[in-house]
Amino acid sequence: MGKLQGLLFALATVVLVVVSTAYFMKPWMPPLLSDRGDIDHAIWVALVLTGVVFILTNLLLAWFSWRYQDAEGARAIYWHDNPKLEWTWTLVTAAILFVILFNALGLWASINGPAPADAALVEVTGQQFAWNVRYPGKDGILGRTDFKLASQENLIGLDPADAAGKDDVLLLNQLYLPKDRAIRVRVRSMDVIHSFFLPQFRVKQDAMPGMVTEVWFTAKELTPPDKPLEIACAEHCGLGHYRMRGQVHVVAASELDAAVAAAAGQ
Repeated sequence: MGKLQGLLFALATVVLVVVSTAYFMKPWMPPLLSDRGDIDHAIWVALVLTGVVFILTNLLLAWFSWRYQDAEGARAIYWHDNPKLEWTWTLVTAAILFVILFNALGLWASINGPAPADAALVEVTGQQFAWNVRYPGKDGILGRTDFKLASQENLIGLDPADAAGKDDVLLLNQLYLPKDRAIRVRVRSMDVIHSFFLPQFRVKQDAMPGMVTEVWFTAKELTPPDKPLEIACAEHCGLGHYRMRGQVHVVAASELDAAVAAAAGQ
């Protein structure tokens, strides 16, 4: 590499480091509105560690490209391996990754543990291309469903013979959450794989056909009535995937039942 080439390469590398660092220092995730702050913390720890390595390695690359350039009479030198150096960087890297893995397993266990006993219950069923949201009635029990009973009039296959389901409330693309009270979400699919995604709450759970999965969290901020948040599908599920969206409303816990009833026109 010639002198001018080395200088230009070094300058371009430094610019890349500066621009990339400035970009990632800005808030690039949506504001957190739930109790899942540990997820953001884990993301930032990983970003800082990888960012430091990125900055150091690229600055060294820029330095070497500028400092050690081709010159008349220069000869390449063969450098034998250095087992101590290789063991050192391998063990240091393994230790850092072990700490990250250990913390990630603890985080995974905490967010996937049992929901509090007083958590509110809601069921979200993905279906090309909409979200069917069902709340239990006064009995607090969701009625039984069977996909064989699904039809245009009974989208989620609710069993009419089950008395527990007669007071269930079904909404289309509208999810109401209680503020400062844990919400337990049962996630289902009526057809293909979907992914129930609430970016501001750091919640993402695949909806698998033939399976019922659960996720729980606590919303921490009310949403203005005219500015609901978004339910997104984070798994490509067909030609209408782009329009599989719903709205999230966070209301006071004491107003949840009334808000759900009003949305259902009851």
